[in-house]
Amino acid sequence: MGRIFGTDGVRGLANRDLTAELAVDLAVAAAHVLGERGEFSAPGRPTAVVARDTRASGEFLEAAVVAGLASAGVDVLRLGVVPTPGCAYLTERLGADLGVMISASHNPMPDNGIKFLARGGLKLDDAVERQIEARLGEPWERPTGAEVGRVGDAHDELSAYVDHLVAASPAGLDGLKVVLDCAHGAAYESALRVFAVLGAEVVTINAEPDGLNINDGCGSTHLAGLQAAVVEHGAAAGFAFDGDADRCLAVDAAGREVDGDQILAVLALALKESGSLRADTVVVTQMSNLGFVQAMEAAGLTAVQTAVGDRYVLEAMRAGGFSLGGEQSGHVIVAEHATTGDGVLAALLLAARMVATGRSLADLASVMTRLPQVLVNVPNVDKARADTDPAVQGAVVAATAALAGTGRVLLRPSGTEPLVRVMVEAPTQEEAAQVADQLADVVRAHLAL
Repeated sequence: MGRIFGTDGVRGLANRDLTAELAVDLAVAAAHVLGERGEFSAPGRPTAVVARDTRASGEFLEAAVVAGLASAGVDVLRLGVVPTPGCAYLTERLGADLGVMISASHNPMPDNGIKFLARGGLKLDDAVERQIEARLGEPWERPTGAEVGRVGDAHDELSAYVDHLVAASPAGLDGLKVVLDCAHGAAYESALRVFAVLGAEVVTINAEPDGLNINDGCGSTHLAGLQAAVVEHGAAAGFAFDGDADRCLAVDAAGREVDGDQILAVLALALKESGSLRADTVVVTQMSNLGFVQAMEAAGLTAVQTAVGDRYVLEAMRAGGFSLGGEQSGHVIVAEHATTGDGVLAALLLAARMVATGRSLADLASVMTRLPQVLVNVPNVDKARADTDPAVQGAVVAATAALAGTGRVLLRPSGTEPLVRVMVEAPTQEEAAQVADQLADVVRAHLAL
């Protein structure tokens, strides 16, 4: 079997790639691997929490994961529909040995995914995931009688996650009017409750999930609806989450996008001002705009860059003891309050900064100037050869040389989808688009399936 874990768990078309049988096997293998590694607390039987987003397929996948864990002798609490960062927080809060989030994040509704969290709500590293893959489908000694796991519900624990977010806000939001786009996803309830408790005037859109409409033309990957709603309602800002609410993008009062880099820049300066930005460092990925790096340098801060994926950002944060990190896509990790990207937390911290400073979101975001950037996704290619094909790599080297230090090129296989991403930054939008299109043509020609 090839590697099935991507940069954010296992994902695929639900009931075709990600089947109930695979979900059971993954749960059993995870229980065995983590137990043998000594990750489970002792004494007593290990416990797990399982959460999901609003996808219809999450219902049968939840049942499969729960069945696998219980059959392996793990007691299970079903959290119900909870954001990924909520699952991580509740894994720690409830002292669970394992957390499982069933979600495909920003992917279309037909997809789904499974993410495993170790004790403390931390994502598993690559080595542990490889061990889980190696154990799929192996023969094992099955517990019987009183040794099988028990299953219960803990849906009320969502309130504890909401209380945790409210407590994390450095300021109330009284008088601030915001629009929240919940993507018909996992934050449809918790986001509204957090902002309302803090005193904001809240307009919600795309907060009526039916199992089929998650991420459908809405949320952080489709900002047009939020941009229009912010202008229509005269709001100070808008915030868009993805299906599992581990990311957030923002919109200012004029309907202009404020991306993850800009959000990180605003929060970095706020944490520096309060003395909470450890080592004056922010951890970001290779996809972060060059303008972000330049803005951090101008402010006397350091930007450490990692491979793409919030798990790698978190690993670097933990290794260096840093307090802030994230991705341009809207994953923002604030170590004091979360072990993973938390879209609702990022939104409320940004809103609180607006209130505390009396400045507009546009003014705050102007701390950095984005270099024109073009991202082209190239599907239906052999992404496994993207880093080794001579023609493709030669084209990358040539394009980088042509930009002569005024921009940059990044070509990488997606960790969550069957495609190759081509990203180019250049002095002008036209030049960036031209170089990106040329590289995409090379990828299509040499990596075609």
